[in-house]
Formats: sequence, structure tokens, C-alpha cells
Amino acid sequence: MSEFNLIEKYFTHAAPQADLGVGDDAALISVSTGHQLAISTDMLVAGTHFFSDCDPYKLGWKSLAVNVSDMAAMGANPKWATLAIALPNVNEPWLAAFSSGFFACAAAFNVDLIGGDTTRGPLTISVQIMGEVPTGQAIQRCGANVGDEVWVSGQLGDAALALSYLQGKQMLSEEVFAICAKALHSPQPRVGLGLALRGLATSAIDISDGLLADLGHILDRSNVGASVQLSNIPHSAHFGVELAGSMLQREKQAIPYNKNILNMLLAGGDDYELCFTAPAEKHAEIMRLSQKIALPLSCIGLITGGTTLVVHGLADEILDFKEAGFDHFS
Repeated sequence: MSEFNLIEKYFTHAAPQADLGVGDDAALISVSTGHQLAISTDMLVAGTHFFSDCDPYKLGWKSLAVNVSDMAAMGANPKWATLAIALPNVNEPWLAAFSSGFFACAAAFNVDLIGGDTTRGPLTISVQIMGEVPTGQAIQRCGANVGDEVWVSGQLGDAALALSYLQGKQMLSEEVFAICAKALHSPQPRVGLGLALRGLATSAIDISDGLLADLGHILDRSNVGASVQLSNIPHSAHFGVELAGSMLQREKQAIPYNKNILNMLLAGGDDYELCFTAPAEKHAEIMRLSQKIALPLSCIGLITGGTTLVVHGLADEILDFKEAGFDHFS
């Protein structure tokens, strides 16, 4: 199969939101009046971001979903994407499954694939996404203010727990692994939340590399610090008593914290939930928003002066936690 036949068969779909889509030297799009174009790119590399033998349908979904999540964090409405993919060989069943997963995510979030490239090489997937946000209303990382509350959506740690199992570091029942694996392989970008946070949140970021690492980006850009309460960080029951008991059900200083659990909750990454800040007087409004969109939103701390991120344990002690999150070059 030639490169152009491959593109035609697996990656050419109608693009109703574009003036010109796949098939020319460049795509053409028109941005709505009064809007800015939000653009982001993510690259996924076999052996670094995913196992080379992972389910291609789920990989297709995740390849686009992690980019849609960036749009959510900016309060942008995702609209267009390009895909560049390096393939070690032409495996048609793999391509059929991958493209099906990719376009399932595209349909779920109304994104048009409008161009890209293919080449031979180690399996690498690069997606650029574009979206629209009303001019001046994008939620940036630089807007957090002292006294703001720190919030997270959903629950953290399931994806890290699934990865730990796949790496042979953690034992899980088949039932629990299946639930956690869904968080790892099929993340659900919080676009609805991101759109609702326009004018409400002072800053936002999606949690891809770990809570502390990504919250740290907000703090760096906003030139502030934060105080986070460990007991307020939402996690699923799938951590189980055998995992979470040593941290969440311990008596104050009775036994030490389980470092593996702390790592999964604070630095595990791959959650693709939103971490955002908002004025304390907006607390009730955010709780009403949580009910309206049927998504748990948890206040986990406060923005403080200085530039230090402090995590308080269950006895209000300051935790000496070294792990921050995933870094490609550390």
C-alpha cells in the first residue's frame, strides 16, 4: 500500500468545520468572528508513552484525547486536528483499529482531522489540535492569585495504578485493573468543564504529568505558592483498603505513609483531569457547577504568597515529598 492510499483509506474523513481538509498541500480554516485560535501539540512515542503492543483502538482514542484535554484546560472549544504518524510497517488491521479509535474520539468531541503526514520509522504519533476561544477569555496558567482556592476535577491515581500493575510493581484483581486501565487508556477530556470555567477560574491546567508537577506550572507562571491538603485529594475506591489503608485510614502518626500511594496520587500523571484556581468567594458557584455537569470537583488547597508548594499530611504535618511528576529528560 502506498502512503497516499494509506491516508485515503484510513485517515480521510469529511471535515465540515474546515474550508478545505485532507487532500491538498494545506488545509484551510476560518476562525469565528471574535475568537482566538488555541493551538497545542502532543507527541506519543512507543516505549515512552505507551507499550508497543497496546490496543490500537485505545491508542487512537488517547492520541487525540490528550490533545483535546489541552483545549479543555484553556477553556477552548476543540475543532480541528492534524496527525503525523511514523509506522515501522503497514499493518492494515492495526491501522483500521487505530483510526477507528481516533475518529471515535473526534466524533465525541466534534473535531475534524484536516491534514497530517505519514512516514516509515519507529512508532510515533504526533497530533496538533486547534480550537476556538472568545477573544480574551482563554484560561491561562498565569492568573492564580493569593487567596484563590485550588480545585481538581474527578479523581486521581487510577491511571497510575493501572500503569504500576502493567509494569509488574503492583498486584490488582482483574476487576479493579479493568476499571483503572480505562482511566489509563481511554481518558475523558473535561471540555464541558473547561468551557464552564471561562470567567470563573483564574488559571487552569490539565493533569498529565502528575498533580504536583502540573500545579507547579501554574505556580511558576503566576509567581505564587500553594498549600495542599492530602486528605482533600480525591481518589477512587479502587485503591482499596490494601493500598489506601496505610494512608487514608491510618491514625495520626500510627504508621508511616505508603510512598507508592503518595506517588500515584501526587505525581502519577495520565489523569487528564483539570486542576484550576478560583477566588474563594466562587466556592458555592463551583459546587453548583459540579452538580450541573455531574462531575465531582474538589477543593484541595489554597494559593499562598511566596513560591513554595506545600503538602500537608493527615496530621497537618508538612510532607517531605521528593517526587514531582513525569519529566522526559530527568
